[in-house]
Amino acid sequence: MTNLNEAALMRALESLPQRFKGPGGVAGVVKDGKVIARRVWGYADGSARLPMQATTRLPICSISKQFTCAVLLDQVPDIAALDGRVAEYLPNLTSPMPTVKQLADNQSGLRDYWALTVLQGARPEQTFAREDALPLLARMKTGHFAPGTSYSYCNCNYRILSELVESTTGRPLGDLYAERLFGPAGMTTAILQANTRHPVDGVVGYEGNDDVGYLPADNGIYWIGDAGISASLDDMLAWEAFIDATRDDPQGIYNRLSAPPTFNDGSAASYGFGLKHDVVAGRKTTGHGGALRGFRAHRLHVGAERLSVVVIFNHEADAQAAAYGLVETALDHKTEAGQVPQADWQGLWLDEVQGLVLRAAPEAKTIRLHYGTTSASLTLGADGVAQGGGVSVQRGPDGLTMLRPSEALTVRPRPLTPVEHADALPLAGRYWSDELEASLIVETRDGGTYAAFDGLLGAGPMERMHPVAEDIWVIPTRRSMDSSPPGDWTVQVQRDEAGALVGLLLGCWLARRIAYRRGT
Repeated sequence: MTNLNEAALMRALESLPQRFKGPGGVAGVVKDGKVIARRVWGYADGSARLPMQATTRLPICSISKQFTCAVLLDQVPDIAALDGRVAEYLPNLTSPMPTVKQLADNQSGLRDYWALTVLQGARPEQTFAREDALPLLARMKTGHFAPGTSYSYCNCNYRILSELVESTTGRPLGDLYAERLFGPAGMTTAILQANTRHPVDGVVGYEGNDDVGYLPADNGIYWIGDAGISASLDDMLAWEAFIDATRDDPQGIYNRLSAPPTFNDGSAASYGFGLKHDVVAGRKTTGHGGALRGFRAHRLHVGAERLSVVVIFNHEADAQAAAYGLVETALDHKTEAGQVPQADWQGLWLDEVQGLVLRAAPEAKTIRLHYGTTSASLTLGADGVAQGGGVSVQRGPDGLTMLRPSEALTVRPRPLTPVEHADALPLAGRYWSDELEASLIVETRDGGTYAAFDGLLGAGPMERMHPVAEDIWVIPTRRSMDSSPPGDWTVQVQRDEAGALVGLLLGCWLARRIAYRRGT
């Protein structure tokens, strides 16, 4: 076990308000089961001049997933016994039905329902009620990979789990959280606050940054199971202390949650029961992040060092980077400097299997990779391999290869020739998705091209659409009901043997390969 660099850790904590600028935040560290530091700064509500406190409850967002899985394991001795009930929530699914364990490990292959709200015509600030979720799930007909063969973050996995827990036990999920987890862990003020319209303790989440200013986020979604818990810094530090106190109990709930996950073939996975398994500062860690428009959170546990950190902001700075940085500082870990990338790293490719555009651009000391919901910063090593965020990319005589081992995915994309202009007029019109039972509308106006989605949740806003290569377009979605938003939707033009346009194939990382055919 490593001795902490406590002086450096305290300096790092003190620097958080300046390094991760925004209205307010909280952070804390637990070592050997004891709280050794907590920091609180700024305002829970700037307009009301309400200071942030260690007792202020903030949405912990997707960190809630581990608590949902914990209640599942606590209440259902054999979770496989519920496998047959998953079909109740996916009555139209024609591809293989995922198991409960595959839902909990994000190996279901289902498309994320918050990404699908965009395609179903939702506007970012509209109300998404509890009763809106199950009809949306019930429309799913296919997944984007066979269950158990890969990983894809999918919020609806945990919405299904929460419904299964409540129907099996006959009790509200919030009551089970409180009785089985919050109480034993000493999380005395934590609650399930599923309606994001009404955050507790007067807290406000802020969108924006120092360049454009900060505006209160307007959230209207109801989430339960995939998120929904609000907890204070003191509550979250109590959870970390509880993890340490039960570390030697094989049946302790966190030990059960953090058992190493695997894929169907037995190979190691990096996500299980609502926990991400990672390596930080050379040590194995478990943890999770969380995001809602206006809020960011991250917790990280280093079991071998009996060390935990928690960071929560009521703004959209990078809470994961803050948490990882605190661990690296505490363990006195030094990151090696990367090589300066050359201009030949600039490029555009198409992953034809996933149906997604991949873009790389060299920066001063890193390579910026655009592929998932958010871009990744890769460091180029002396061996010519660029790595970062669990992704490695290498260029060779046979082209570019991207390895994403946590997703059991190897990508060998096809290079594309970028274009700045393309004739959009042939694309204009209405398209229909049998998968979603929803429409996509493409319009051209005075040289601009725009797309909008109509569906179960209404008529969505017009969004910009631009070409990136021949018959490849992108629809950037930077705001949506959930955060992070889907990012770039890749649009591939589909043609028949004669070359006539017959449809579009659309996808983002969270919802891939959705076919639209021309016409109403």
